[in-house]
Amino acid sequence: MRPFILAVFVLIALLTACNAEEKKSNETDAQEALPTLTSGQDTIKESYLSKDYLMGKFNPATHEDFSKIEDRYTSKKDIYMRTDAYEAYMEMVDAAAKEGIEFKIVSATRPFDYQKGIWERKWNGITKVSGKDLTVSHPGFAQRALKILEYSSMPGTSRHHWGTDIDLNNLENDYFETGKGLKEYEWLEANAGSFGFCQVYSEKGEDRPYGYNMEKWHWSYLPVSTKLTEFASTQMNNEDIKGFDGDNTTDSIDVLNKYVLGINPNCN
Repeated sequence: MRPFILAVFVLIALLTACNAEEKKSNETDAQEALPTLTSGQDTIKESYLSKDYLMGKFNPATHEDFSKIEDRYTSKKDIYMRTDAYEAYMEMVDAAAKEGIEFKIVSATRPFDYQKGIWERKWNGITKVSGKDLTVSHPGFAQRALKILEYSSMPGTSRHHWGTDIDLNNLENDYFETGKGLKEYEWLEANAGSFGFCQVYSEKGEDRPYGYNMEKWHWSYLPVSTKLTEFASTQMNNEDIKGFDGDNTTDSIDVLNKYVLGINPNCN
């Protein structure tokens, strides 16, 4: 073989080897980059898929995923909501306003300690329930807890801990059954799903035998809350629900399955 041709063959071989090595190096770099990205996603995911988050043991005022609700969207002061849910809510409100329907948030994120205050005032008879002091009318602990659970959550079990759930306009079902309130409720039934919201406490019946009574005012942002509901079903148990007066009833009542998970099946 002539020296010139031999040199050409050697050069081609070297170039081929270099290209193969470069391709292998690029593939290795990509493989090494992937775990870093995946690890980051897992960290982000775990930042709210945790028991502490689920049970409201954080401060929404300082949490990076939360925003303060502007006064024009709420009748309360200094209340917070997950930013992703809040942005969807604002879009929904703007759409409703074009049809002459107005919504105001009357309750949003409630941390563990806030819910504990609501619960314990009812538990200890400070706040009357149906006009009664429950320490007198319901002396048995399980009986008393079940009465409070008709409308109020145990601390650590409220969806209001999550920043995804809001109460709108009025806290009485009767309000939404006539006149202005009926128009608001009918609009929500027809349109809220388009913005990611669902009425989690529907009327109880065969498809929802357990849980809180119907709340026409309570709407949940499903893109986040369904993940938290699933997390609760797989990672939480009744023994986790502690730290308040009456917490010795959680297991006998089965609060997790009957109340945390006892929601409108269309919202799962």
